[in-house]
Amino acid sequence: MIRYRRPKQDDTVIRKLIETQLVPLSHLGNDQLDHIRQEMPQRLRSGVTLVASKNYEEDPIGFVHCMLHGDLLYIDMLAVAPEAQRKKWGNMLMFQAERFAASRGCKRSKVMVDSGNNKGLSFYQKLGYANLRYHALNQCYELEKHF
Repeated sequence: MIRYRRPKQDDTVIRKLIETQLVPLSHLGNDQLDHIRQEMPQRLRSGVTLVASKNYEEDPIGFVHCMLHGDLLYIDMLAVAPEAQRKKWGNMLMFQAERFAASRGCKRSKVMVDSGNNKGLSFYQKLGYANLRYHALNQCYELEKHF
């Protein structure tokens, strides 16, 4: 099931997913990563975080954090636990995030994918995202999808 984030129950698992699934793919230096870690509670409070769990009371097995900017849905972070990958949880999270955004007037979605994250690139392309450009400074691809 997909539900809204419950901070007291979910944030420890979300932080673990960030550390194990997203940080290893990042090209940021340790100082930048430490700064991001410190800002993470505030970052999660802005925007919307949806979590995937096997039932309403269980801990998350994945999450998507996104922000709305006018007609744009920005996918900030998406991670699914290794044991739950390739079981459509990421698809369900993205479907719900896009549906939520469309209900609030969004017409397009963007996501940044670190270079070297071939699984991530393939995942978003299968969902209809197209590569707009490569950002050499950040070493990431910018992808976009129109609803």
